[in-house]
Amino acid sequence: MTAGIFFAAGSFWLLQVMQREDGDLTVGPARDEPDYIVEKFSFVRMSPNGQPHYLFYGDKLTHMPEGDASDVEKPVLKTIVSGQPTMTVTSQRARIFHGEDKVDLIGEVDVHRPQSPSARYLRLKTEALTVFPDEDRMESDQKVAMVLGASTVTGVGMKANNATRQIDFGSKGHIVYPPKAAR
Repeated sequence: MTAGIFFAAGSFWLLQVMQREDGDLTVGPARDEPDYIVEKFSFVRMSPNGQPHYLFYGDKLTHMPEGDASDVEKPVLKTIVSGQPTMTVTSQRARIFHGEDKVDLIGEVDVHRPQSPSARYLRLKTEALTVFPDEDRMESDQKVAMVLGASTVTGVGMKANNATRQIDFGSKGHIVYPPKAAR
């Protein structure tokens, strides 16, 4: 009878351990380790009317469940807007904040838009740029150098809205605007 009591108590204890929802007993990666890694990835965001709005791709995407963020190596972001030239943004690395519609681009950020009948040539360089791709806007608190057509603009800090074609520079601005004959 004593053996039966020990067996029943041991079985009850084992059942409790198996059913416990304790973090120490869960199977899977830790919250501070990647839960998936994708190499040579490509992502297309569609507009409400079913057309591609932007394309985001890179060499390697590492998703971290803590904070729902992804780190990207060699990211490329291309905006696709009907009737406008494609704008391409590249950098050394990026961090995507999935719940915030925000991408932080870091290291040798280069924004390029070719000339078209509706827009002048654009080239923008900085070391850090935050892009809000669904809102078609970007900003930086770093030094920014921009070439727009034949004009050059440098400054510290910038906010740009591609939808409204408005760019605001923060401070230490310098503009070189060529004579009308050179434009």
